[in-house]
Amino acid sequence: MKTLKIEELSKNFGSTEVLRKINLEIDEGNFLVLLGPSGCGKSTLLNIIAGLETINEGNVYIDDYNVSKVEPKDRNIAMVFQSYALYPSMNVGENMVFGLKQAKTSKEKIQQQLEKVSKFLQVDALLERKPSQLSGGQRQRVAIGRALVREPRIFLFDEPLSNLDAKLRVEMRREIKKLHQQLKTTVVYVTHDQTEAMSLGTKIAIMNHGVIQQNDTPENIYNKPSNTFVADFIGSPSMNLIKGKLKEKSNNITFAAEGSNFDIPISGYKFENTSQLDGKEVYFGIRPEHIHFKSSNNENFEVNLKADLSEYIGHEQIITFNYVNQELLAKFPSTIKIELNKETKLYFDLTQVSLFDTNSKERL
Repeated sequence: MKTLKIEELSKNFGSTEVLRKINLEIDEGNFLVLLGPSGCGKSTLLNIIAGLETINEGNVYIDDYNVSKVEPKDRNIAMVFQSYALYPSMNVGENMVFGLKQAKTSKEKIQQQLEKVSKFLQVDALLERKPSQLSGGQRQRVAIGRALVREPRIFLFDEPLSNLDAKLRVEMRREIKKLHQQLKTTVVYVTHDQTEAMSLGTKIAIMNHGVIQQNDTPENIYNKPSNTFVADFIGSPSMNLIKGKLKEKSNNITFAAEGSNFDIPISGYKFENTSQLDGKEVYFGIRPEHIHFKSSNNENFEVNLKADLSEYIGHEQIITFNYVNQELLAKFPSTIKIELNKETKLYFDLTQVSLFDTNSKERL
Protein backbone atom coordinates (compact mmCIF):
# COMPACT_ATOMS: atom_id res chain seq x y z
CA MET A 1 0.00 0.00 0.00
CA LYS A 2 1.12 3.56 -0.72
CA THR A 3 1.47 5.21 2.69
CA LEU A 4 2.20 8.58 1.10
CA LYS A 5 1.40 9.90 -2.35
CA ILE A 6 2.21 13.37 -3.68
CA GLU A 7 0.50 14.39 -6.90
CA GLU A 8 1.43 17.28 -9.23
CA LEU A 9 2.45 19.42 -6.26
CA SER A 10 3.62 23.02 -6.80
CA LYS A 11 4.49 25.72 -4.28
CA ASN A 12 5.32 29.40 -4.78
CA PHE A 13 6.52 32.02 -2.33
CA GLY A 14 5.33 35.16 -4.09
CA SER A 15 6.80 35.06 -7.60
CA THR A 16 9.44 32.48 -6.58
CA GLU A 17 8.62 28.93 -7.65
CA VAL A 18 9.93 26.64 -4.88
CA LEU A 19 8.42 23.28 -5.95
CA ARG A 20 7.44 22.36 -9.51
CA LYS A 21 5.01 19.51 -10.34
CA ILE A 22 6.33 17.09 -7.71
CA ASN A 23 5.10 13.49 -8.00
CA LEU A 24 6.17 10.97 -5.33
CA GLU A 25 4.91 7.67 -3.98
CA ILE A 26 6.17 5.90 -0.85
CA ASP A 27 5.31 2.30 -0.08
CA GLU A 28 4.55 1.08 3.43
CA GLY A 29 7.74 0.73 5.50
CA ASN A 30 10.05 2.50 3.03
CA PHE A 31 12.71 5.02 4.04
CA LEU A 32 12.67 7.90 1.54
CA VAL A 33 15.47 10.46 1.71
CA LEU A 34 14.98 13.90 0.14
CA LEU A 35 18.49 14.93 -0.87
CA GLY A 36 19.76 18.08 -2.50
CA PRO A 37 21.72 21.33 -2.09
CA SER A 38 20.54 24.13 0.19
CA GLY A 39 17.52 25.96 -1.21
CA CYS A 40 16.37 23.12 -3.51
CA GLY A 41 12.94 22.85 -1.81
CA LYS A 42 13.37 19.65 0.22
CA SER A 43 12.45 21.16 3.63
CA THR A 44 9.48 22.98 2.05
CA LEU A 45 8.25 19.65 0.67
CA LEU A 46 8.61 18.04 4.12
CA ASN A 47 6.69 20.93 5.73
CA ILE A 48 3.91 20.50 3.15
CA ILE A 49 3.65 16.77 4.01
CA ALA A 50 3.47 17.79 7.70
CA GLY A 51 0.80 20.38 6.98
CA LEU A 52 3.00 23.28 8.10
CA GLU A 53 2.95 24.88 4.63
CA THR A 54 0.04 25.44 2.24
CA ILE A 55 -0.06 24.13 -1.34
CA ASN A 56 -0.58 26.20 -4.50
CA GLU A 57 -1.37 23.20 -6.71
CA GLY A 58 -1.61 19.44 -6.31
CA ASN A 59 -2.52 17.02 -3.52
CA VAL A 60 -1.00 15.04 -0.65
CA TYR A 61 -2.50 11.63 0.23
CA ILE A 62 -1.81 9.56 3.35
CA ASP A 63 -3.23 6.01 3.04
CA ASP A 64 -5.26 7.13 -0.03
CA TYR A 65 -6.90 9.90 1.99
CA ASN A 66 -6.44 13.45 0.69
CA VAL A 67 -4.89 15.44 3.57
CA SER A 68 -4.05 18.58 1.56
CA LYS A 69 -6.37 20.72 3.71
CA VAL A 70 -6.17 18.65 6.92
CA GLU A 71 -4.64 20.21 10.07
CA PRO A 72 -1.15 18.93 11.05
CA LYS A 73 -2.46 17.37 14.30
CA ASP A 74 -4.99 15.27 12.36
CA ARG A 75 -2.52 13.83 9.80
CA ASN A 76 -1.14 11.04 12.03
CA ILE A 77 2.46 12.06 11.37
CA ALA A 78 5.33 12.88 13.73
CA MET A 79 8.22 15.23 13.01
CA VAL A 80 11.78 15.34 14.34
CA PHE A 81 13.37 18.76 13.88
CA GLN A 82 16.99 19.82 13.36
CA SER A 83 16.87 21.91 16.56
CA TYR A 84 15.25 19.06 18.61
CA ALA A 85 12.48 21.56 19.65
CA LEU A 86 12.35 20.28 23.25
CA TYR A 87 10.63 22.32 25.96
CA PRO A 88 13.43 23.54 28.31
CA SER A 89 11.14 23.80 31.36
CA MET A 90 9.96 20.16 31.09
CA ASN A 91 11.96 17.07 31.97
CA VAL A 92 12.67 14.30 29.45
CA GLY A 93 9.61 12.22 30.39
CA GLU A 94 7.27 15.23 30.12
CA ASN A 95 8.76 16.21 26.77
CA MET A 96 8.26 12.70 25.40
CA VAL A 97 4.58 12.39 26.36
CA PHE A 98 3.54 16.00 25.71
CA GLY A 99 1.89 15.10 22.37
CA LEU A 100 -0.05 12.21 23.94
CA LYS A 101 -1.36 14.46 26.74
CA GLN A 102 -2.50 17.02 24.15
CA ALA A 103 -4.35 14.23 22.33
CA LYS A 104 -6.16 13.36 25.63
CA THR A 105 -4.65 9.86 25.75
CA SER A 106 -5.37 7.82 28.90
CA LYS A 107 -2.80 7.91 31.73
CA GLU A 108 -2.27 4.13 31.48
CA LYS A 109 -1.52 4.33 27.75
CA ILE A 110 0.84 7.32 28.29
CA GLN A 111 2.78 5.47 31.01
CA GLN A 112 2.92 2.28 28.92
CA GLN A 113 4.23 4.14 25.85
CA LEU A 114 6.78 6.11 27.87
CA GLU A 115 8.22 2.97 29.48
CA LYS A 116 8.35 1.07 26.20
CA VAL A 117 9.94 3.84 24.10
CA SER A 118 12.39 5.14 26.74
CA LYS A 119 13.76 1.60 27.22
CA PHE A 120 13.92 1.05 23.47
CA LEU A 121 15.92 4.28 22.98
CA GLN A 122 17.96 3.76 26.18
CA VAL A 123 16.88 7.06 27.73
CA ASP A 124 14.93 5.47 30.63
CA ALA A 125 17.61 6.65 33.11
CA LEU A 126 17.27 10.27 31.89
CA LEU A 127 13.52 10.78 32.35
CA GLU A 128 13.88 13.23 35.28
CA ARG A 129 16.56 15.37 33.60
CA LYS A 130 15.96 18.67 31.80
CA PRO A 131 17.09 19.06 28.14
CA SER A 132 19.89 21.44 29.24
CA GLN A 133 21.47 18.54 31.20
CA LEU A 134 21.67 16.30 28.10
CA SER A 135 24.27 15.89 25.37
CA GLY A 136 23.36 16.52 21.71
CA GLY A 137 22.96 12.80 21.04
CA GLN A 138 20.71 12.33 24.11
CA ARG A 139 18.52 15.29 23.07
CA GLN A 140 18.16 13.78 19.64
CA ARG A 141 17.04 10.45 21.16
CA VAL A 142 14.44 12.28 23.25
CA ALA A 143 13.16 14.12 20.15
CA ILE A 144 12.88 10.77 18.32
CA GLY A 145 11.22 9.25 21.41
CA ARG A 146 8.62 12.02 21.45
CA ALA A 147 7.75 11.06 17.86
CA LEU A 148 7.79 7.30 18.57
CA VAL A 149 5.38 7.32 21.54
CA ARG A 150 2.61 8.55 19.23
CA GLU A 151 2.95 5.54 16.87
CA PRO A 152 2.36 7.67 13.75
CA ARG A 153 1.84 6.42 10.18
CA ILE A 154 4.77 8.49 8.89
CA PHE A 155 7.93 9.84 10.55
CA LEU A 156 9.32 13.08 9.14
CA PHE A 157 12.97 13.96 9.90
CA ASP A 158 14.26 17.43 9.02
CA GLU A 159 18.10 17.28 8.96
CA PRO A 160 18.08 15.70 12.45
CA LEU A 161 21.84 15.11 12.66
CA SER A 162 23.24 18.38 11.33
CA ASN A 163 23.81 19.85 14.83
CA LEU A 164 25.95 16.89 15.96
CA ASP A 165 29.71 16.44 15.63
CA ALA A 166 31.08 14.04 12.98
CA LYS A 167 31.58 11.02 15.28
CA LEU A 168 28.15 11.36 16.89
CA ARG A 169 26.51 11.79 13.49
CA VAL A 170 27.84 8.39 12.39
CA GLU A 171 26.62 6.77 15.64
CA MET A 172 23.15 8.36 15.42
CA ARG A 173 22.89 7.45 11.75
CA ARG A 174 23.39 3.80 12.70
CA GLU A 175 20.82 4.16 15.48
CA ILE A 176 18.21 5.55 13.06
CA LYS A 177 18.98 2.73 10.59
CA LYS A 178 18.51 0.11 13.35
CA LEU A 179 15.34 1.84 14.50
CA HIS A 180 13.85 1.66 11.01
CA GLN A 181 14.80 -2.01 10.58
CA GLN A 182 13.13 -2.90 13.89
CA LEU A 183 9.98 -0.78 13.57
CA LYS A 184 9.55 -0.97 9.77
CA THR A 185 7.74 2.38 9.78
CA THR A 186 7.48 4.76 6.83
CA VAL A 187 10.08 7.54 6.99
CA VAL A 188 10.66 10.73 4.99
CA TYR A 189 14.09 12.14 5.84
CA VAL A 190 15.60 15.44 4.64
CA THR A 191 19.37 15.89 4.38
CA HIS A 192 22.05 17.54 2.24
CA ASP A 193 24.59 14.89 3.30
CA GLN A 194 24.94 12.25 0.57
CA THR A 195 26.62 9.69 2.86
CA GLU A 196 23.63 9.92 5.21
CA ALA A 197 21.25 9.54 2.27
CA MET A 198 23.05 6.57 0.71
CA SER A 199 23.40 4.66 3.98
CA LEU A 200 19.86 5.26 5.30
CA GLY A 201 17.49 5.41 2.34
CA THR A 202 15.68 2.53 0.65
CA LYS A 203 14.86 5.23 -1.93
CA ILE A 204 16.48 8.62 -2.56
CA ALA A 205 14.76 11.52 -4.30
CA ILE A 206 17.42 13.98 -5.48
CA MET A 207 16.11 17.54 -5.81
CA ASN A 208 17.40 20.66 -7.51
CA HIS A 209 15.57 23.97 -8.07
CA GLY A 210 12.27 22.50 -6.86
CA VAL A 211 12.34 19.55 -9.27
CA ILE A 212 12.99 15.87 -8.52
CA GLN A 213 15.96 14.92 -10.72
CA GLN A 214 15.88 11.20 -9.89
CA ASN A 215 13.89 9.05 -7.46
CA ASP A 216 15.49 5.63 -7.20
CA THR A 217 17.39 3.15 -5.05
CA PRO A 218 20.82 4.25 -3.74
CA GLU A 219 22.44 1.64 -6.06
CA ASN A 220 20.78 2.99 -9.22
CA ILE A 221 21.47 6.61 -8.27
CA TYR A 222 25.15 5.77 -7.79
CA ASN A 223 25.58 3.46 -10.79
CA LYS A 224 23.07 4.91 -13.27
CA PRO A 225 22.57 8.63 -12.60
CA SER A 226 19.78 9.99 -14.80
CA ASN A 227 21.53 13.28 -15.61
CA THR A 228 24.78 15.20 -15.06
CA PHE A 229 23.42 16.95 -11.95
CA VAL A 230 22.91 13.62 -10.16
CA ALA A 231 26.25 12.29 -11.46
CA ASP A 232 28.02 15.37 -10.14
CA PHE A 233 26.11 15.56 -6.83
CA ILE A 234 26.59 11.93 -5.76
CA GLY A 235 30.01 10.50 -5.01
CA SER A 236 33.09 11.86 -3.29
CA PRO A 237 34.83 12.99 -5.42
CA SER A 238 31.98 13.21 -7.92
CA MET A 239 31.89 11.47 -11.30
CA ASN A 240 34.42 12.57 -13.94
CA LEU A 241 32.60 14.08 -16.93
CA ILE A 242 34.88 14.17 -19.98
CA LYS A 243 33.56 16.17 -22.93
CA GLY A 244 33.84 14.60 -26.38
CA LYS A 245 32.05 12.89 -29.27
CA LEU A 246 30.72 9.47 -30.16
CA LYS A 247 31.74 7.72 -33.39
CA GLU A 248 29.79 4.91 -34.99
CA LYS A 249 31.42 2.66 -37.57
CA SER A 250 29.94 -0.69 -38.69
CA ASN A 251 27.97 -1.08 -35.41
CA ASN A 252 31.04 -0.30 -33.30
CA ILE A 253 30.64 2.75 -31.08
CA THR A 254 33.62 4.61 -29.65
CA PHE A 255 34.18 7.79 -27.66
CA ALA A 256 36.93 10.35 -28.29
CA ALA A 257 37.59 13.26 -25.92
CA GLU A 258 37.55 16.81 -27.28
CA GLY A 259 40.81 17.49 -29.17
CA SER A 260 41.79 13.79 -29.24
CA ASN A 261 41.79 11.01 -31.86
CA PHE A 262 42.16 8.39 -29.15
CA ASP A 263 39.05 6.15 -29.29
CA ILE A 264 37.57 4.33 -26.30
CA PRO A 265 35.30 1.41 -27.29
CA ILE A 266 31.86 1.54 -25.68
CA SER A 267 29.92 -1.03 -27.71
CA GLY A 268 28.83 -2.79 -24.48
CA TYR A 269 27.00 0.32 -23.23
CA LYS A 270 23.21 -0.01 -22.90
CA PHE A 271 21.83 3.04 -24.74
CA GLU A 272 18.21 4.00 -24.16
CA ASN A 273 18.03 5.12 -27.80
CA THR A 274 20.57 3.98 -30.39
CA SER A 275 19.52 6.32 -33.23
CA GLN A 276 21.78 9.17 -34.45
CA LEU A 277 24.75 8.39 -32.23
CA ASP A 278 27.50 9.14 -34.78
CA GLY A 279 29.03 12.55 -34.09
CA LYS A 280 26.87 13.12 -31.00
CA GLU A 281 28.45 15.43 -28.42
CA VAL A 282 28.48 13.72 -25.04
CA TYR A 283 29.96 13.64 -21.57
CA PHE A 284 31.82 10.40 -20.86
CA GLY A 285 31.21 9.73 -17.16
CA ILE A 286 33.41 7.51 -15.01
CA ARG A 287 33.72 7.54 -11.23
CA PRO A 288 37.21 7.97 -9.67
CA GLU A 289 36.88 4.54 -8.00
CA HIS A 290 36.32 2.86 -11.39
CA ILE A 291 39.76 3.90 -12.63
CA HIS A 292 42.22 1.19 -11.61
CA PHE A 293 45.96 0.88 -11.20
CA LYS A 294 45.82 -2.79 -12.23
CA SER A 295 43.54 -4.49 -14.74
CA SER A 296 40.69 -6.27 -12.93
CA ASN A 297 38.54 -7.64 -15.80
CA ASN A 298 38.35 -8.01 -19.61
CA GLU A 299 36.32 -4.81 -19.88
CA ASN A 300 39.23 -2.71 -18.57
CA PHE A 301 40.64 -0.26 -21.08
CA GLU A 302 44.27 0.85 -20.82
CA VAL A 303 45.27 4.53 -20.95
CA ASN A 304 48.52 6.38 -20.16
CA LEU A 305 48.04 9.64 -18.29
CA LYS A 306 50.22 12.15 -16.46
CA ALA A 307 49.48 12.88 -12.76
CA ASP A 308 49.25 16.60 -11.86
CA LEU A 309 48.16 16.53 -8.23
CA SER A 310 48.05 14.14 -5.27
CA GLU A 311 45.74 14.45 -2.23
CA TYR A 312 46.47 12.13 0.67
CA ILE A 313 43.39 11.36 2.84
CA GLY A 314 44.60 8.55 5.09
CA HIS A 315 43.62 5.14 3.73
CA GLU A 316 43.09 6.64 0.26
CA GLN A 317 44.66 9.11 -2.13
CA ILE A 318 42.96 11.14 -4.84
CA ILE A 319 45.12 11.75 -7.89
CA THR A 320 44.29 14.36 -10.53
CA PHE A 321 45.38 13.37 -14.05
CA ASN A 322 45.46 15.37 -17.26
CA TYR A 323 43.22 13.75 -19.88
CA VAL A 324 43.52 15.79 -23.11
CA ASN A 325 43.53 19.05 -21.09
CA GLN A 326 40.55 17.94 -19.00
CA GLU A 327 40.86 17.00 -15.32
CA LEU A 328 40.34 13.36 -14.45
CA LEU A 329 40.28 12.27 -10.80
CA ALA A 330 41.11 8.74 -9.67
CA LYS A 331 40.94 7.16 -6.22
CA PHE A 332 43.55 4.61 -5.11
CA PRO A 333 44.70 3.01 -1.85
CA SER A 334 47.38 5.24 -0.28
CA THR A 335 49.84 2.31 -0.40
CA ILE A 336 50.19 2.75 -4.19
CA LYS A 337 53.05 5.03 -5.20
CA ILE A 338 52.19 7.40 -8.05
CA GLU A 339 54.76 9.90 -9.28
CA LEU A 340 53.68 13.38 -10.37
CA ASN A 341 54.43 14.71 -13.88
CA LYS A 342 55.17 11.18 -15.05
CA GLU A 343 53.02 8.98 -17.28
CA THR A 344 51.10 6.29 -15.39
CA LYS A 345 49.34 3.27 -16.89
CA LEU A 346 45.67 3.24 -15.81
CA TYR A 347 42.64 1.09 -16.56
CA PHE A 348 39.09 2.36 -17.11
CA ASP A 349 36.38 -0.13 -16.08
CA LEU A 350 34.08 0.23 -19.11
CA THR A 351 31.26 -1.74 -17.40
CA GLN A 352 30.81 1.27 -15.07
CA VAL A 353 30.63 4.07 -17.66
CA SER A 354 27.77 6.61 -17.99
CA LEU A 355 27.11 8.75 -21.08
CA PHE A 356 25.17 12.03 -21.10
CA ASP A 357 23.97 14.31 -23.89
CA THR A 358 25.90 17.62 -23.60
CA ASN A 359 22.81 19.64 -24.58
CA SER A 360 20.05 18.05 -22.50
CA LYS A 361 22.43 16.78 -19.77
CA GLU A 362 20.27 13.61 -19.70
CA ARG A 363 21.60 10.03 -19.61
CA LEU A 364 21.85 8.35 -23.01
